[in-house]
Amino acid sequence: MAYKRILLKLSGESLMGNSDGLYDQDFLARIAGQLKACREEGIGIGVIVGAGNIWRGREGKCMDRCRADSMGMLATVINAIALKDAFLRHGLQARVFTATSMPAFGDYFTPEAAIAAIEKGEIAIFGGGSSQAFFSTDTAASLRAAQIKADVLLMAKNIDGIYDRDPNGEDGHLAQKYESVSCTRIVAEKLRAIDLTSAALNLESGIPAVAFALEEENSILRAAHGEKIGTIITAD
Repeated sequence: MAYKRILLKLSGESLMGNSDGLYDQDFLARIAGQLKACREEGIGIGVIVGAGNIWRGREGKCMDRCRADSMGMLATVINAIALKDAFLRHGLQARVFTATSMPAFGDYFTPEAAIAAIEKGEIAIFGGGSSQAFFSTDTAASLRAAQIKADVLLMAKNIDGIYDRDPNGEDGHLAQKYESVSCTRIVAEKLRAIDLTSAALNLESGIPAVAFALEEENSILRAAHGEKIGTIITAD
């Protein structure tokens, strides 16, 4: 085993899978199955989720940015509860932690409480982002990874890694995939693989990340095992 404690970042869109609704229950079941296998191998797990299936702050073009981002952070709590439900139905113990006090929906996040839950074998699910406007869920993921002392940040994406240019763009046929790339390079070259603030936090914390395609078979389990999958983001 390469990692003893992981922080998995899921996008809100990933929860939709191939369905027309907000959630694809079969897809959530596959995620739960991989996390169950990780738990059975003794891996401690935290999960943070975005809200692109419901609302993104940048969609509120005519809105005040802080209010638009607040809506997005609330939407991530909805997704966190949906994940908890899926995990419990598949035999996992899970607890939702929220970035602001919302006792009816989850426990208020503190690093100590989250680490204690993980050490008890529960999956700690983080909703509410960082609680601050202008910061992406990628950035919140890097923050939570440092706070729970994760060995690695697993960033499940809709593409199979990080490229030197948009593989879906006009010159996508020229795109070259990185097997590994440093946080320093991401920031210096402004690679849009992950949020630049997230990369800077990973650089500061020294926690590596792995960007990989969620839809690949057993990709979460393989990444948690330290297999060569996706792109390694080194913290140097």
